[in-house]
Amino acid sequence: MATSRRTAHDSTPVSLRRRGPVLEHAILDAALEQLASVGWTGLTMEGVAARAQTGKAAVYRRWSSKGDLVADALRAGLPEVTEPPDQGCLRADLIELCGRMREAMYSRSGHALRAVLDECDRTEAERFVELILGGVVEPGKRLMAEVVRRGIERGEVRADATGELLVDVLPAMMMYRHKMTGADLREHDLLEVIDQVMLPLLSPRSG
Repeated sequence: MATSRRTAHDSTPVSLRRRGPVLEHAILDAALEQLASVGWTGLTMEGVAARAQTGKAAVYRRWSSKGDLVADALRAGLPEVTEPPDQGCLRADLIELCGRMREAMYSRSGHALRAVLDECDRTEAERFVELILGGVVEPGKRLMAEVVRRGIERGEVRADATGELLVDVLPAMMMYRHKMTGADLREHDLLEVIDQVMLPLLSPRSG
């Protein structure tokens, strides 16, 4: 009878002996799943290792603390915000941009990030606030600025609509409405913000 090379100290199935980026991705994914099921307070490095079906040493070799692991997991899970929409129409561009920002807000990482902010202490919260600013808000503002610039070129946006506060309005309104209502933003909510706030704010002045 053939003898197994596995020992009592090596209980990981051969098919799950992953290394490098594959193992790292599995750990980050497991961390997001742990956040969804037990929250920041209940998440442990050991629990993440168990869900990823690896040893806790593999987790600690890559991340020395729960905060570092969670930050990387949230960052990796956020949808990429890359090229600005270009539909040839200001309203259509704003609708598409809102949709992308909403996707980021309500992605698994977005939900987990808000849960973390509600539970972790002030020191850790500052790190995650920076993450939501850098991963969601700032990219959205950059795309908004490009949408406005193109609108100016097409004559749909007043020429002096170049201030930084203008590109703050859309993400700020989305975050505020979500926070105040406690409910997910619907497509109807986004259209109201665009039609009742953004388009009147950006349109060329008459008279």
